[in-house]
Amino acid sequence: MGLFRRGPKRDGDDVPRDAEFAFFSERESALFRGQVREAFAEQGLEVTVYADVVADSSGRQFGLGNLAAVCHNDDRGPRVWPDVIRQHVGMVLRTMDAPSALDTLSPEQIRAQLYPRVIGVDGLDTTTFGYARTLAPGLYEILALDLPESVMMLSDEALEPLGDVPGLRERAMDNLRALPVEGHETIMDTGGMTFEVVVGNSFYTASRVLALDALVRQLTGQHITENGALVALPFRHQLAFHVIRDAGVIPSLNAMAAFAASGYEDTPGAITPYVYWWRAGTLTQLSDRDADGEGLRIVVGEDFQELLERLVEDES
Repeated sequence: MGLFRRGPKRDGDDVPRDAEFAFFSERESALFRGQVREAFAEQGLEVTVYADVVADSSGRQFGLGNLAAVCHNDDRGPRVWPDVIRQHVGMVLRTMDAPSALDTLSPEQIRAQLYPRVIGVDGLDTTTFGYARTLAPGLYEILALDLPESVMMLSDEALEPLGDVPGLRERAMDNLRALPVEGHETIMDTGGMTFEVVVGNSFYTASRVLALDALVRQLTGQHITENGALVALPFRHQLAFHVIRDAGVIPSLNAMAAFAASGYEDTPGAITPYVYWWRAGTLTQLSDRDADGEGLRIVVGEDFQELLERLVEDES
């Protein structure tokens, strides 16, 4: 999995864009939606295709956002879309038609496959996930059950027979810390900018921000000091961090802000386009969109400003 996505060579930006998925041209979106309809038909299910969902005759709906982003980001281009779509549709239907894992797995199996998952506000229905923990504005932690072909986000109703949420979260955190690191790269330049990027196929790669102290020790052999760290989790398969030790935090913050915003765009499993200051598990947002929504700006409070001034003074 690449750290910086390189889009396939397809229709240029000068041709009309799709109203729902702007990364597709109108021609590409028609191709994509037609292939989605065909994939469902191959499974014996006729669906009505709308801009961002398809629906069957029983009223079940299947969102297209993540699948569209997966196709868009596949650097092999439209020639592989039929296979990608076919595999995705088959997986979705098998998951929906199979008995619930909560009914077939033993309580210990459920706990062994339980993970905390960080999601953005767009992925949260507050009416069914009342227990969700707020990490920062628009950023939440829930519990999820990891299954062979899917991830089941556990609602209030699903958790009720499993036990108390604090105990379940403790087990889920143990499972998260035990995950292997699939990929790791250091990004740096001669101007003092540096940050680490962890990538992986695991749906919980970005969620490792919840156990950042353990991850940093594992990768660097060092501890996070009271200064904390910068973190970015643009989508579910990527986590970036910079442990704050000196004034190198300034160029690193600027670079990570651009990195997070780029990684968030048009990505399956998008979480947040912002950079945060991590201190003992607490997240404070440091980057934001410009007023016109076109660019980025760094927004720091008094505590972070005092930290920057102290680090700069220490080096003067």
